Amino acid sequence: MAAPAPASADVSVPSFDLSSAPVLAAAGGSSEQPLSDQRLQGDWIRQRFLHPPSDWRIEAESNAEAPSGPPPSVPAVSVGPSSASPSASVWAPQEPAGGRASHPDATARRPLTPAAVLVPLLPTPQGLGVLLTVRSNRLRHHPGQIAFPGGRLDPEDASVTDGALREAAEEIGLARHQVQVLGNLPGMATGTGYWVNPVVGLLDAAVQPQSLVLSPQEVQEAFVVPLAFLMNPANHQRRLGRWQQDGQLIQRAFHAMPWQAPAGHTYFIWGATATMLRNFYHFLAA
Repeated sequence: MAAPAPASADVSVPSFDLSSAPVLAAAGGSSEQPLSDQRLQGDWIRQRFLHPPSDWRIEAESNAEAPSGPPPSVPAVSVGPSSASPSASVWAPQEPAGGRASHPDATARRPLTPAAVLVPLLPTPQGLGVLLTVRSNRLRHHPGQIAFPGGRLDPEDASVTDGALREAAEEIGLARHQVQVLGNLPGMATGTGYWVNPVVGLLDAAVQPQSLVLSPQEVQEAFVVPLAFLMNPANHQRRLGRWQQDGQLIQRAFHAMPWQAPAGHTYFIWGATATMLRNFYHFLAA
């Protein structure tokens, strides 16, 4: 099953190229700094999950409705509101890696479908990278967009981690023994109707993106972005999409992290995927 649509807009997402949307500002302003080399190491990240900060900022999709309660049969830790900003929350430590899905607070509007994604960290000679996918053009929703491997939880999934690993195996042929789960990030609502639980995993250094067996129905490409690039706030953007819908001007702000590969192609990482990476930055920077 394909990962939840990584859109920053709702199901009526516009058909124009959002990479042309104007940049509002750097997402973190001028106060945020790139992570140190130490914090980009697998051992340091593992220790951060074992000893998480007591509180840190969580950003949300600007247009995602808050659900009216936890998804069915997935009780876990709540994420409460913070006084820092309307779009921020205070993180409460998650259950161990195999724990059930986290759920939002009670300020809800509608139920969302529980889902999980794997945030795969791949050791490379240049340092850790993040393995991302390009959604297949055969998919009905958001074909060709950037996403983590993952999808909605199935009834037989014993945990969020189980669901994320199952989806990664189905989509990109990543075997479970090739993933060392480090921990879970807080779940987040998306404008496409999902409550997504990110599971961070450190991959076996022997994993080669070009050797992965991709499901052609779901994934057309897998590629690796340096973690140092993604954890540098100078590369985090807030953009504004504008389009006409039913005679009205619709505006949506969204996160974006465009990355130009060495070969020259630009991958436009945006929406929920970019927001989860922003939250990973906050978690490691706190």
